[in-house]
Amino acid sequence: MKKTALSAWHERAGAKMIDFGGFLMPVQYSGIIAEHKVVREAAGLFDVSHMGNFYVRGERALEFLQYMTTNDLAKIVDGQAQYTLMLYPDGGIVDDLIIYRVSADTFFLIVNASNCEKDFDWLTSHIGEFEGVTLENHTGELSLVALQGPKSFDILARVFPDAGLSELKSFHFATVPFGVSQLMVARTGYTGEAGVEICLPNEAAEALWTALMEAGKEDGIQPIGLGARDTLRLEMGYSLYGHEIDQTVNPLEARLKWVVKMDKPNFIGKQACQQVELAPRRSVVGFSLEGRAIPRQHFKLYNADRQEIGEVCSGTVSPTLQEPIGTASVLIDYAKNGTQVFVEIRGTMQPGKVRRLPFVHADRP
Repeated sequence: MKKTALSAWHERAGAKMIDFGGFLMPVQYSGIIAEHKVVREAAGLFDVSHMGNFYVRGERALEFLQYMTTNDLAKIVDGQAQYTLMLYPDGGIVDDLIIYRVSADTFFLIVNASNCEKDFDWLTSHIGEFEGVTLENHTGELSLVALQGPKSFDILARVFPDAGLSELKSFHFATVPFGVSQLMVARTGYTGEAGVEICLPNEAAEALWTALMEAGKEDGIQPIGLGARDTLRLEMGYSLYGHEIDQTVNPLEARLKWVVKMDKPNFIGKQACQQVELAPRRSVVGFSLEGRAIPRQHFKLYNADRQEIGEVCSGTVSPTLQEPIGTASVLIDYAKNGTQVFVEIRGTMQPGKVRRLPFVHADRP
């Protein structure tokens, strides 16, 4: 099993470690609920160095990535990032990812840990059509640290007092010196709160982590595991590969039409999306349940007549709302806010209703 550059720190801190995407990762330290609340109320520090990262370079790099992804990369400039998808020809999702435009001929990609090898192979299988474009896999060489929460920029200002990071706009990034290293600090994240994700060489990771933890003491900063990362993203209704989206799901049936730009030149999966756009059959929705039963992935949803209408994608008890919530893929006729639904949990029909997403309106930039 692989370890991140911060694994020894996590173990010293008493984190519960699990296998995630082939990496030994911290799932929790003090507890998922406590860590969740720290991020919503103060600031939390995440090690997400298991994520994959690639560089795409060359004069035709933009053309190549426009063909491989659904969003319109031509709309961003140097120093901006973009959330996007890669699709199979049938419209199924290869992965969701963020692309950072470093320059006109250099792009940095962060992909899901569990999909890293698959994504690299998928990109490699098409790159030959674009002469001069190169693809580099830097996964394992770089660390990724996320600082999230309403106190994030106060903490950053203590570590980087002259960098002006509080001026960063959403989905913009800056290059900042730290010792002898250069960090890429991006105003992105997976919690809905204000914050950044910082990419840096492995050898600088523990020094930065320690500096941020020390600078955030007065604000109550805490290390946060993958357990709270999941409950935070679910309260925001953010997709997780293998749950709301996968190779069987068309993005137009997963609330991701906003990152599929039909008016740009051809991209892989475009025709399949055009067909679904004409008559989508399903949608991903939020829902909540009465009582305390917890919905889990693949649990079935039913309408008032006890007809099956979909299944749960993700579910938990919201630490913020103190009620069971989840996302589900349902037939389009049942996607309207307020629709009554029932989730079968251990043989019992638990009543609930479709809810607007996000469940929680956090302090997003």
